[in-house]
Amino acid sequence: MREPSDLEDTFLFYWKVHAPDMPPPEREARLNPDRRWRYDLTWPEWKVAVELHGSVYQRGRHTRGAGFEKDREKMNWATSSGWCVLEYTPGMLKSDPSRCIGQVVALLSSR
Repeated sequence: MREPSDLEDTFLFYWKVHAPDMPPPEREARLNPDRRWRYDLTWPEWKVAVELHGSVYQRGRHTRGAGFEKDREKMNWATSSGWCVLEYTPGMLKSDPSRCIGQVVALLSSR
């Protein structure tokens, strides 16, 4: 299993600050036993996941052809299986963490 990213640690810091009464997420969860996909942060009871995409402006795996397509396959599987996945970049999280965390809290509260 890969090491959790600094971006995940950043999200979890903001989670504790902006949603202290909400349950913490599970990290690096495999939702589909037939695939090696891992989702960065999940709340299985609510079928909510968060994916954090680093290296957006550095031509990282998430922004190049094959990696981008594989991510869409992963997200489509989650959606078709009843999961709701919110996706954030470092810029989104760092420029307005309360908005990002608020979106996750609102989604959890609605499910």
